[in-house]
This record gives sequence, structure tokens and C-alpha cells, in this order.
Amino acid sequence: QGQLVESGGGLVQAGSSLRLSCAASGRTFSRYAMGWFRQAPGKEREFVAAIRWSGGSTYYADSVKGRFTISRDSAKNTVYLQMNSLKPEDTAVYYCAAPAVPLSDYGIRMISTYNYWGQGTQVTVSS
Repeated sequence: QGQLVESGGGLVQAGSSLRLSCAASGRTFSRYAMGWFRQAPGKEREFVAAIRWSGGSTYYADSVKGRFTISRDSAKNTVYLQMNSLKPEDTAVYYCAAPAVPLSDYGIRMISTYNYWGQGTQVTVSS
């Protein structure tokens, strides 16, 4: 049974940085893409960023563009989310996810297209 395991969350002040990691283990996940999503209390889960394993194309939500950077380490089967200039509105549980099939540029931003999810890691940004 494979799993995705997130780590790196925590409590920080506004303006600080955090780096989240998502390690895939236990099975060979289809190497199409990996995505990061987040869910704040009382809100729906939303897309944050995604990266394609092949070629490394990246995708970002407008709300994090220029502040967050997604990257991958193929040898470690790990995807990272470097978060800079954090704001209180970035407070949420962050999840990584992987699809079972190739995704279009549109589908890579859609929650419903991802099949495998991690347990989430809490990020809290104080003002």
C-alpha cells in the first residue's frame, strides 16, 4: 500500500518562510504530476501548486504566485513547496496529491482529478 506523507508544517509569523515536503513511498505512484492543495477552516479545499514529473512544468494559484515555489526530487520521490512571505490567509491544512492518469493543463488544477492524497500538514501564520 503506497502513501504520500507531508511534513514541514508549523506555526510562523507573517513574512516568514516554510518548506513543505511530500514523500511518496510504498508503491510506484504513476509519475505524472504532484499537486499541493490547502483547506482553511470553513472553506473548501483549493489548488495551490502542481508540478509535472516529466519536464518539470509548474502551475500556481494566483494567490501564491511569486511567493511559493514547487519543486521535485525524482531520486527521492519527493515534492517540495517552498513558501515565502507567508500571510495569515495562507493558514490551512496543506495536502499533497498524485493522479493515477496524465492530466491536462486544466485538469492539473482540479481536486477531482487526483486519486491519492496525503494526510495533510498544518500551516498556521500569525499576524
